[in-house]
Amino acid sequence: MDYGIDVKEQEAVVQLKGRLTFNDHAKLRALIREMLQNKAKRQVLDLSALEFVDSAGIGMLLIAREEMANVDKQLVLRAATGQVKRVLTVAQLNKIVAIED
Repeated sequence: MDYGIDVKEQEAVVQLKGRLTFNDHAKLRALIREMLQNKAKRQVLDLSALEFVDSAGIGMLLIAREEMANVDKQLVLRAATGQVKRVLTVAQLNKIVAIED
């Protein structure tokens, strides 16, 4: 998984690319630290370039949501497609995390 962050006044958009799997745990932890440090209250994970996510990746997204909630920030998942969208739907993540098309 690779990522880039674009921080604006009220919203930070993180573009995730590639695959999000158990092997990306350390990278995602580093990303969460960056998200916690920026000032934006709304943290958006743009999943449009994410090709694959496994169950460990879903768990890491839930950790990110919890970490953001602990500091009064909102986590939003945006633009999931293909396998990623199917996994988010099957996992019913929309009951826990805001999901936008």
